Amino acid sequence: MNTTIAMMQPYWFPYLGYFQLIAGADVFVLGDDLQYVKDGWINRNRVLCGGKPWLFSLPLARDVHGLAINQRRLAETATGNLDSLLKTLALHYARAPQRAEVMPLLEGIMRYPDANLARYLEHSLRQVCAYLRIETPILLASELEIRDIADKQDRVIKTMHRLGGNRYVNPIGGRALYEEERFRQAGLSLRFHHMGEVTYPQFGQPFVSHLSIIDVLMFNPVEQIRQWLDRYSLLLPAPRMDAPRAIASQGNAPVAAHAPFSLS
Repeated sequence: MNTTIAMMQPYWFPYLGYFQLIAGADVFVLGDDLQYVKDGWINRNRVLCGGKPWLFSLPLARDVHGLAINQRRLAETATGNLDSLLKTLALHYARAPQRAEVMPLLEGIMRYPDANLARYLEHSLRQVCAYLRIETPILLASELEIRDIADKQDRVIKTMHRLGGNRYVNPIGGRALYEEERFRQAGLSLRFHHMGEVTYPQFGQPFVSHLSIIDVLMFNPVEQIRQWLDRYSLLLPAPRMDAPRAIASQGNAPVAAHAPFSLS
């Protein structure tokens, strides 16, 4: 029997595919000790404002380059920024069918008092998982004490061995980072998660995909979202120039464009 493990950096209200990755794994490892990437998706995402994608961000305190996510802190102005963000969401999603249920969830998440970025993001992810009834165990990479890491692949392989996993699943965006043969030599299989097509009404406007999970939550009841947690394909590794080869899919899952993140 395969023990599937997935590992990703913590992200702020990531898109639906991130939660598919968590739900589809037997164990999910949150890479809180990975390097913070400026202008990435760790502390920002997109929602709809006026029917168009709008980028929102979690302000961080200024610090030196190269720190890990769990070494970064929220800015002193974060509370005010988050209050403004909540008002913006309440305004632009005022007619969303699930607004009454979702706004209290968002308020509880955004007003979490811990200023450590990793812990703040961890709390937000756990709260959304609880709301969606995703019960996959979430572990912190920093607590696994993986030592003497040579590179990205070595980190994953050692984590897999530490946890007794035999199948590693990574988002499709990291497909060029991993070598199938290296995993095979380590006694592991390697697969890539590719979210299928998910669409829903967004105020009668043309559908915008791969927005923050906030948008999905606002427009859809939990039971519908839970059905979409299975709407993905697992792809075999392939040379960069080859077309992806789907080996398994759940539900009606045509391949969709992947979200811009991968383990680093």
